[in-house]
Amino acid sequence: MRKDNPVDKRDIKAFLGPGSRFEGKLIFDEIVRIDGVFRGEIESKDILIIGPGADIQAEVSVGTLIVSGTLHGNVKALNKVELRAPAQVEGTLQTPALTVEEGVVLNGTLAMIPAESV
Repeated sequence: MRKDNPVDKRDIKAFLGPGSRFEGKLIFDEIVRIDGVFRGEIESKDILIIGPGADIQAEVSVGTLIVSGTLHGNVKALNKVELRAPAQVEGTLQTPALTVEEGVVLNGTLAMIPAESV
């Protein structure tokens, strides 16, 4: 994690590591990090971290999304989305707040809507 990241490694409650693959529906209540391959649906009101080596194809509905890997799908974030280099994102993003670092590839549509509307 970066020094500017408010998420401490000890706060992560589940981790799908590099080389792992998962298909299905993931529902969680605490912080989850994915560095492997995931296909399906992801649902939470907490934080999802998609690491630099991750390859995600999913419908995502979370509180906060932090992406450094590859994400194809539609995203609804209640709080914010952070896209960190070298993230590659394709799809629709709905979020009240968005941060995009230089070097990120974002292809899709963006809807900046108030938090209570997401």
